[in-house]
Amino acid sequence: MIRQSVTSSTIESIGYDAKTQTLEIEFKKGSVYQYYGVPESEYAALMGAESHGSYFAHNIKGRYGDTKVS
Repeated sequence: MIRQSVTSSTIESIGYDAKTQTLEIEFKKGSVYQYYGVPESEYAALMGAESHGSYFAHNIKGRYGDTKVS
Protein backbone atom coordinates (compact mmCIF):
# COMPACT_ATOMS: atom_id res chain seq x y z
CA MET A 1 0.00 0.00 0.00
CA ILE A 2 1.32 3.44 -0.85
CA ARG A 3 1.45 5.79 2.12
CA GLN A 4 1.76 9.58 2.24
CA SER A 5 4.12 11.24 4.67
CA VAL A 6 2.38 13.51 7.16
CA THR A 7 3.52 16.16 9.60
CA SER A 8 2.92 14.62 13.01
CA SER A 9 4.83 13.93 16.19
CA THR A 10 3.53 10.33 16.34
CA ILE A 11 2.64 9.30 12.77
CA GLU A 12 5.15 9.00 9.92
CA SER A 13 2.82 8.11 7.03
CA ILE A 14 -0.77 7.13 6.21
CA GLY A 15 -2.19 5.03 3.38
CA TYR A 16 -5.68 3.92 2.41
CA ASP A 17 -7.24 1.30 0.14
CA ALA A 18 -10.80 2.33 -0.68
CA LYS A 19 -11.67 -1.05 -2.23
CA THR A 20 -11.00 -2.94 1.01
CA GLN A 21 -11.56 0.02 3.38
CA THR A 22 -8.13 -0.61 4.90
CA LEU A 23 -6.24 2.20 6.58
CA GLU A 24 -2.50 1.73 7.06
CA ILE A 25 -0.49 3.84 9.48
CA GLU A 26 3.26 3.90 9.98
CA PHE A 27 4.17 5.30 13.37
CA LYS A 28 7.32 7.28 14.19
CA LYS A 29 8.56 4.41 16.36
CA GLY A 30 8.66 2.22 13.22
CA SER A 31 5.62 -0.02 13.63
CA VAL A 32 2.99 -0.30 10.89
CA TYR A 33 -0.65 -1.16 11.58
CA GLN A 34 -3.62 -1.80 9.32
CA TYR A 35 -7.14 -0.89 10.43
CA TYR A 36 -10.12 -2.61 8.81
CA GLY A 37 -13.60 -1.42 7.86
CA VAL A 38 -12.56 2.25 7.90
CA PRO A 39 -14.90 4.37 5.74
CA GLU A 40 -13.30 6.64 3.16
CA SER A 41 -14.86 9.62 4.93
CA GLU A 42 -12.94 8.69 8.10
CA TYR A 43 -9.69 8.53 6.12
CA ALA A 44 -10.43 11.93 4.57
CA ALA A 45 -11.14 13.41 8.00
CA LEU A 46 -7.87 11.97 9.36
CA MET A 47 -5.88 13.41 6.47
CA GLY A 48 -7.58 16.80 6.87
CA ALA A 49 -7.22 16.95 10.65
CA GLU A 50 -5.10 19.66 12.24
CA SER A 51 -3.51 16.96 14.40
CA HIS A 52 -3.30 13.51 12.78
CA GLY A 53 -2.18 11.93 16.06
CA SER A 54 -5.05 13.36 18.09
CA TYR A 55 -7.62 12.47 15.43
CA PHE A 56 -6.27 8.92 15.31
CA ALA A 57 -6.36 8.56 19.11
CA HIS A 58 -9.93 9.86 19.44
CA ASN A 59 -11.59 8.42 16.32
CA ILE A 60 -9.74 5.36 15.04
CA LYS A 61 -7.71 3.64 17.76
CA GLY A 62 -9.82 0.98 19.47
CA ARG A 63 -12.77 1.60 17.13
CA TYR A 64 -11.66 -0.54 14.19
CA GLY A 65 -10.11 -3.98 13.99
CA ASP A 66 -6.37 -3.83 13.51
CA THR A 67 -3.32 -5.93 12.74
CA LYS A 68 0.33 -5.11 13.29
CA VAL A 69 2.06 -5.49 9.91
CA SER A 70 5.61 -4.72 11.02
